Amino acid sequence: MTANEIRESFKKFFEEQGHLVVPSAPMVVKDDPTLMFTNAGMNQFKDIILGNTEPKSRRLCDSQKCLRVSGKHNDLEEVGHDTYHHTMFEMLGNWSFGDYFKKESIEWAYRYLVDVLKIDPKNLYVTVFEGSKEEGLERDDEAAKYWEAFFPADHIINGNKKDNFWEMGDTGPCGPCSEIHIDGRSEEEKAKVPGAELVNKDNPEVIEIWNLVFMQYNRKADGSLEPLPAKVIDTGMGFERLVRVMQGKNSNYDTDVFQPIIRKIGELSGFEYGKDEKVDIAMRVIADHLRAIAFSIADGQLPSNAKAGYVIRRILRRAVRYAYTFLDRRSAFIYQLVPTLVAEMGHAYPELPAQEVLISRVMKEEEESFLRTLATGINLLDGVISETKAAGQTEVDGSKAFTLFDTYGFPFDLTQLICAEHGMTVNEEQFNADMQKQKERARNAAAVETDDWVVLGEGETQFVGWDETEHECRILRYRRVQQKKQTHYELVLDTTPFYAEMGGQVGDTGVLTNAGEKVEIFDTKRENNLPIHLTRQLPADPSATFHAQVDVKARRRSEANHTATHLLDQALREVLGTHVEQKGSLVTPDYLRFDFSHFQKVTREELRQVERLVNSRIRENIALQDHRDLPMDEAKKLGAIALFGEKYGDRVRVVQFGTSVEFCGGCHASSTGQIGMIRILSESSVAAGVRRIEAITGQAAEESIYAMEDMVEGMKALFNNAKDLTVAIKKTIEENDGLKRQVEDFVKERIQAMRGKLIESAKDIDGVKVVKTVIPTSTTPDAVKDLAFQLAGMLPENLLCVIGSTHEGKPLLTVMLSKNLIESRGYNAGAMVREAARLIKGGGGGAPHFATAGGKDADGLEAAVDKVIELAGL
Repeated sequence: MTANEIRESFKKFFEEQGHLVVPSAPMVVKDDPTLMFTNAGMNQFKDIILGNTEPKSRRLCDSQKCLRVSGKHNDLEEVGHDTYHHTMFEMLGNWSFGDYFKKESIEWAYRYLVDVLKIDPKNLYVTVFEGSKEEGLERDDEAAKYWEAFFPADHIINGNKKDNFWEMGDTGPCGPCSEIHIDGRSEEEKAKVPGAELVNKDNPEVIEIWNLVFMQYNRKADGSLEPLPAKVIDTGMGFERLVRVMQGKNSNYDTDVFQPIIRKIGELSGFEYGKDEKVDIAMRVIADHLRAIAFSIADGQLPSNAKAGYVIRRILRRAVRYAYTFLDRRSAFIYQLVPTLVAEMGHAYPELPAQEVLISRVMKEEEESFLRTLATGINLLDGVISETKAAGQTEVDGSKAFTLFDTYGFPFDLTQLICAEHGMTVNEEQFNADMQKQKERARNAAAVETDDWVVLGEGETQFVGWDETEHECRILRYRRVQQKKQTHYELVLDTTPFYAEMGGQVGDTGVLTNAGEKVEIFDTKRENNLPIHLTRQLPADPSATFHAQVDVKARRRSEANHTATHLLDQALREVLGTHVEQKGSLVTPDYLRFDFSHFQKVTREELRQVERLVNSRIRENIALQDHRDLPMDEAKKLGAIALFGEKYGDRVRVVQFGTSVEFCGGCHASSTGQIGMIRILSESSVAAGVRRIEAITGQAAEESIYAMEDMVEGMKALFNNAKDLTVAIKKTIEENDGLKRQVEDFVKERIQAMRGKLIESAKDIDGVKVVKTVIPTSTTPDAVKDLAFQLAGMLPENLLCVIGSTHEGKPLLTVMLSKNLIESRGYNAGAMVREAARLIKGGGGGAPHFATAGGKDADGLEAAVDKVIELAGL
């Protein structure tokens, strides 16, 4: 069976058992503050498991794309080095929400593996939870009893709490689980050591393929367990591992999931898979990481320096690093693998072919950027190596290696490799210590202490905020949260007019009031589809009835900005083309931000055209048509466009303003005239193929016009109220350019005269031509650099030139060396200037032949110049 056939057989089997087959949720999580990526099949059902949402069916199954690279499930550094770890992987799963439990789950797992896939049961082993004395939990005899119907006793193994008790997090639903392992060894090896002895022992051929989780408890904040009202079945089977078993391979990378990509890597690089272990690891890393990066970009997550974007950037850079080091790739090439990936997985995941051009362009730009970073890092590392050698040492300081990694993104293993080529080592212990300190700082900053919910009433929150900005309410539950020594409370209301942050629109603020008190709501968030109201103080009587009131002025501005993003999206498609697709947005009361796909800078004329279109529709005062609870098919007939990376239900809300039709759950103006007007402030690049527009509306747009008028009036005053300001400015610029040229000519003459005097005053000390001076008058850094390079041209051998200068009151130390002195005497301008810069209370650096340092104390220049001569041993 091919990988695609195996995936379909799983869905078909569980569909026959009464399960509703649902599509994979996006791999990038957008509305859950506890997760950046989907790392398990159950993530998209968290709100159902927590009881916040009713399931569309009590039985569900799917194939979910997942990513594990950080936090609890950190597999990144193992990927490529073994045969079965991955960053992006597919999880086949079936679920029951208060329907069937252990008996059916175990029976169907056996029937699928043995009856459908024809796996020999003698190669299968299952584990059951052995119990835990500290938790007061007995062995899971119920699961063991059901397994005994299919397996002999020596194939049913007790497992400890670490392997066989699953928990969603520090608190929440949890329960025992049963793992299914398969022994893929030869008959000869099986005869020597029974498979039961190798289960969960990290043997690469005796591996777990399926985990059946029986959620039957709820973990409270104090660590105690209570029974879960509605029991849940959550199973997850590693798709890539299953394909490996079915195709009789010893490695996931030898299956048809990865081999087409690996063959393409070989074709592009000229290396052959299976000949050299280091090359093989590199090819596996690239094949795996390609999938993670491509699916993330398709789901709307671009590489960046923050949060989820940083994780994607790290993955891509790891792939580039392996290509650079082991496949001799000095130019971008991983993006060329995208068509192969699309050909293999595009049928199962249509977002890949739909976003193929964007994925390729973003990856190419990221590769090229990191290759430039590597070149910069190598230059910096050369300076560190020279300094270390000059100090007579063979071990590079681990803190300097960490600075290269942390500040410049230069990989530590590449630092080790380059140092080894110079016969040197790196202090790995110091590097790890610095890394640990950074992790602890990040962990402390992110540490959150959350109490259990105090439940005052049952039920789900009813949101009335599309129609009302105030409403009577009661608190259903609340809890205390502590972070960074700050305490706040989270409230869940039975009815709320507060919009919880989602879809780019920030959450509402406002107050809860009753006869006795007023409680400020400073934000409204969404967690597992639950609107949560944040306050710094808990009401004196949480069980009282309150009047919830949204900050109407802020809400109206958010509504105007949100409606403006819809009109902006429509106008961009009309002006630039239908390839334009939303790639992100931010709607606040103060401004709006809109990211969209487009492969070149939007011209000034195009922006003006877009702005005019939006403002014309604002003046038309088009009324809102709010289509709520609409079947998906009807929504599409209206013309609403589904965005890749977004999760939609069977019934949706569609917001329409004339011909602008979009899926949206946010708050909007009742008509476009409420916006007032729009002003586009900026247009910029976010990533390859993605542009960003920032804009303001209403009163903010009006104020920006007044500010511009005031600025123009102020400039006119500077030019004696000239009638034509443009002509006056142009005339002044031309006059300034003429004066600049005169100054440059004067500086050149001065430098030439100074150069001659310095050559005449050069002293020969121990075979070195020493040129040193402190220029008494202010001189630009560029002029000093020009002088140093002219002197090097005129004295190409044995030159040590040290110049002290000032510019705008700040000291500058400049050192120039002849190449032969670097080679024969081990001089290093960068090391010399760093040491001498202390005397001017500054720092600097550069290449071995030329370096500069700035400082704060010009009085120390003479001493700094002499210090360089001293460091040269002269």
